[in-house]
Amino acid sequence: MVPNKGILRLKRLLKNKGARSGVYFGATSGVITTVGLIAGLYAGTESVVAVLGGILVIAVADAMSDALGMHIAQEADPDSTSDHIWAATFATFFTKFVVAITFAVPVMWLPLQTAVIVSMCWGLVIIALLSFFLARGQQNAVLPVVFEHLGIAVAVIVISYYIGAWVHTAFA
Repeated sequence: MVPNKGILRLKRLLKNKGARSGVYFGATSGVITTVGLIAGLYAGTESVVAVLGGILVIAVADAMSDALGMHIAQEADPDSTSDHIWAATFATFFTKFVVAITFAVPVMWLPLQTAVIVSMCWGLVIIALLSFFLARGQQNAVLPVVFEHLGIAVAVIVISYYIGAWVHTAFA
């Protein structure tokens, strides 16, 4: 059986340290930022327009912000090559953008409350998968890494939800 060409390209891409850093950072940031925003905006507004607008802004503005941050951080490392720096920059932007945009799909097609639940589950699945591959790649025990990262993600969701609820109560 011949592996899928896309999988082979992804494996080749992830051999580049800069691209690997960008993919893991972009995906993690794409999930954590977006689920936090969804939870907070839902609790504060219960508005599809606000939640969807927030997701789209995160997908563009925060992806660009994170890519620039990654670029500058890589430039600060004297051991980074130009190829490494740009691979990290583009991988961060592309991954964060794509991951964040995936959260718009349930918001566009499902009732908002259901979309929020689906989005939280989707985000936790992505974090669990990233954590699994990270732990395996570093030859660490998988479950402690997965549970640590899921715990942080759940904390972000809960805190963001209660901030949104507080803002609604205090200012609506």
